[in-house]
Amino acid sequence: MVAVLFVCTGNICRSPLAEAALRDLCAREGLDVTVDSAGTGRWHIGDPPDRRARAVAREAGLTIDAYQARVVTPSDFERFTHIVALDRSHLAALRRMAPAGSPARVSLLLDHVAGRAGQDVADPYYGTLEDFRVTWRDVRDGADALLPLLRQAP
Repeated sequence: MVAVLFVCTGNICRSPLAEAALRDLCAREGLDVTVDSAGTGRWHIGDPPDRRARAVAREAGLTIDAYQARVVTPSDFERFTHIVALDRSHLAALRRMAPAGSPARVSLLLDHVAGRAGQDVADPYYGTLEDFRVTWRDVRDGADALLPLLRQAP
């Protein structure tokens, strides 16, 4: 079974939006893919996504109100076939914490988007609602770009 985990810092802004974007896309495309998100930091464990992230999701016709922040665990590297970092610092952290021999493919989200390789999804936390809209567009582009990869998986 294909399973994707999106990872950002606190799991309240970028990664829950990426989770929502890919869940929605997979549902519309009829793909059976498990999608989740987590953070590298423990500050927000159990919290819902940031109110601005929830507002942007609602603008897209989605609800992420029930999502709860959690932290990446070693077992995630066994449960998920793809672990997708939202920025390069998360990618480095994931590579450090990956158990030896882990089957999970670890990547940077925008590496999957043509012309965006090596770019981070900007952290909107200290910004405005418009910054969250920019993040939504980036994660939506990333979800669209991941789709062919997920379709190829056994």
